Amino acid sequence: MTQRQIHGISSMATRQVLADLVAAFTQQSGTGAVIESVGGVDAAKRVAAGEPFDVVILASDAIDKLLAAGHLLPGSKVDWVHSGVAVAVPAGAPLPDIASEDAVRQAVLAAPSISLSTGPSGVALARLFERWGIAGQIAPRTVQAPPGVPVGSLVARGEVALGFQQLSELLHVPGIQIVGPLPPAIQITTTFSAGVGVQSTQVDAARALLAYLASPAAAQAKQKQGMNPA
Repeated sequence: MTQRQIHGISSMATRQVLADLVAAFTQQSGTGAVIESVGGVDAAKRVAAGEPFDVVILASDAIDKLLAAGHLLPGSKVDWVHSGVAVAVPAGAPLPDIASEDAVRQAVLAAPSISLSTGPSGVALARLFERWGIAGQIAPRTVQAPPGVPVGSLVARGEVALGFQQLSELLHVPGIQIVGPLPPAIQITTTFSAGVGVQSTQVDAARALLAYLASPAAAQAKQKQGMNPA
């Protein structure tokens, strides 16, 4: 292949939808792309440490920080997808009521163990538990999944009884049952954005990929993975 590939990094939350969209982009444009998906915290650290990437795809606030620090090209930020949080239990376990804010609070209090991610949704959930006044009470039975480890895998192994993570990350995990999304009153929506790396040698191709990710042509793939276009 004479044409070089676009090299990018993303958080795990968008791994599957990016696999689908990058394949479609390559077919349409003839430009190949390889996106490495790791824990979002680790991805941001690698970019901040100066590792070169053509595109960086992370939660919007992480992209803003990398832009402010000069690691991404000014003006290259594109918001491309919204992702909401869902609740999961081990396959075969009784499904808790999560129809309202109070029902979710009761389900959390009743669960012998719960798990959150290290990503934006986990941070927001921790704040929610503090607002409810139960953070201290549930701390001994709260398991934070290590970066890059899906909450769903802990649920599937029976290590935790109740897991909270973005729906896109729970959809394809065997051994779990998705109870449903958080109710609207407390739904946590993460906007994922992308930017062009300041060291990119393929700026035009990188911009073309980001434009495709945000285009109407990408909407169906996003919805298939439990996400919505930004």
